[in-house]
Amino acid sequence: MTIIANAASAPAGPRHGVSWNEAVRVWARVASLSFGGPAGQIAVMHRILVEEKHWISETRFLHALNYCMLLPGPEAQQLAIYIGWLMHRTAGGILAGGLFVLPGIVALMALSYVYAAWGNVPLVSALFFGLKAAVLAIVLEAVVRIGKRSLKNNVMRAICACAFVGIFFLNIPFPIIVFGAGLIGFIGGWRRLPAFAVSGGHKPGGKGAASVESLLGDEVPEHARPNLGRALRVSAVWLALWLVPVIVIVVTLGTGNVFSQIAMFFSKMAVVTFGGAYAVLAYVAQEAVNHYGWLKPGEMLDGLGMAETTPGPLIMVLQFVGFMAGFRAPGTLPPMLAGTLGGLLATWVTFTPCFLWIFLGAPFIERLRENRPLNAALAAITAAVVGVLLNLSFWFAIHLVFRDVHPWRGGLIAFDAPVPSSLDPWALALSLGAALAIFHFKLGMIPVLAGSCAAGVVLFLLGLR
Repeated sequence: MTIIANAASAPAGPRHGVSWNEAVRVWARVASLSFGGPAGQIAVMHRILVEEKHWISETRFLHALNYCMLLPGPEAQQLAIYIGWLMHRTAGGILAGGLFVLPGIVALMALSYVYAAWGNVPLVSALFFGLKAAVLAIVLEAVVRIGKRSLKNNVMRAICACAFVGIFFLNIPFPIIVFGAGLIGFIGGWRRLPAFAVSGGHKPGGKGAASVESLLGDEVPEHARPNLGRALRVSAVWLALWLVPVIVIVVTLGTGNVFSQIAMFFSKMAVVTFGGAYAVLAYVAQEAVNHYGWLKPGEMLDGLGMAETTPGPLIMVLQFVGFMAGFRAPGTLPPMLAGTLGGLLATWVTFTPCFLWIFLGAPFIERLRENRPLNAALAAITAAVVGVLLNLSFWFAIHLVFRDVHPWRGGLIAFDAPVPSSLDPWALALSLGAALAIFHFKLGMIPVLAGSCAAGVVLFLLGLR
C-alpha cells in the first residue's frame, strides 16, 4: 500500500498519512460510542480502528490490549492512549485518552447536579430505585462472564474464594488482596507450575488475530523504541502533573480537609484498580460509606447506574463519589461548587496516571508480554478480582433488597448482616426481573437500565413506592 504523508496535518508528519484533523474526528467518534463497559468499548475501537480505518493491524491491536490488561486503571482508555500514541506520538495519546473520557465527565457531572439537587424528590428517587436493580443484575453478569474466562482450574478458584472471604468476612483491604494474589501468581509462574500457565489473548468479536494490512505497518516507530532518557523525562512530567496538585492541596489545606482526602484516596485507587471498575468499587464503597461518610450505601449504586448510562469508562463513577464528598463537606464554598471541584479532582488523580503507565511502559511491552511470571501474576489477580466482584454483588444486594442491616462481629469475622423483616419485595422483584432480562433473554445493558428505571417510576405512580 502506497501512503503519502501529510506533514502539515499532524504534529510530527506521520508516515502513515492519517492527518491530525482526521484523528480528532475518529477519536471523537470512538468517545461518543464508548458505552457498555470495557468489552463494548474495546469492540468499538477494534471495529473502527482495525476493520474500518485500518490504522493498525489486528496483531498490534491485541498486542497493545494485552499490555493494557497488565496495568491498573481502565484498560479501554489506556488502549486508546496507546494507539493514539503509536499514531501521533505523545500529542496523539493525550488526544485519544482525553477525548475518551471527556463526554463521560460532562454527562456524569450534569447527572450529579441533578442528583444532588433533586435526588430526594420522590419521582427521582423512584427512577434511581429502578436503576439500582438493573445495576445489581449487571454486576452479577460481570461476575459470571469474568469467572468463566479466568477460573480455569482449582488453584484459580481457590484464589477467588480466598479473595471473597478476605474482603467480605475479614475486611482485608482490597490492595492487600490484589498484591497478595499477584505475588502468588508471580511465584507460581516463576516456578513454572501448570496451574499458572497463561495462554491466549483477548480477541474482540471472537475473531482471530489474523494480520490486517494497516496504515501504521509493522515497523516500530522511532518514538516507540525504548530510551532511558525519554523514560526519565516522561516519568518526571507525568508524575509532576499527577502528584504536585495532590501535594499542594494536602500542604495547603491539611490532611483532614475533604479535598486532601479526595486527592490522597483516589491517587491510591489509581495504582490498585486492577480488574476494572467493578472490582475496585467494593473497596471504594466500603471506604466512602463506612470510613469517610461521603455516601450512603444506596448512593454508590446510584452513581454506578449513572456511570453505566454515560459514555466512557465505568471507573468514572469515582467522579460522582468525589462530587458528593465535596457537596456534603463544602466548608466555606457553595455546595455545588465544592461538589464540582471534588468531582474534577477525583477525575484528575484517577485518569492522569493512565497516561504515565502508557507513555513510560509501552516501549517495553515486548519484554513484559514474554515474561512468564508477570503473566501468571496477572492471571492470579484476575482470579482474585472475581472474588472481589462477588463481594460487590453481595454488598449491593444486601443494601438494595433489605432496608436495614446490622453489623455482625465474631472474632476476626465482621460483616453487615441483613435484617430479614426489612426485606423489600419490590426491590427483589425488580432485581430478579433485570437478571432474567440479562441472563435469559440476553437483552443489552441500555434496554435493561431503561426498563428498570421505567418500572421504578411505574411503582411510584401506583403508590407502591
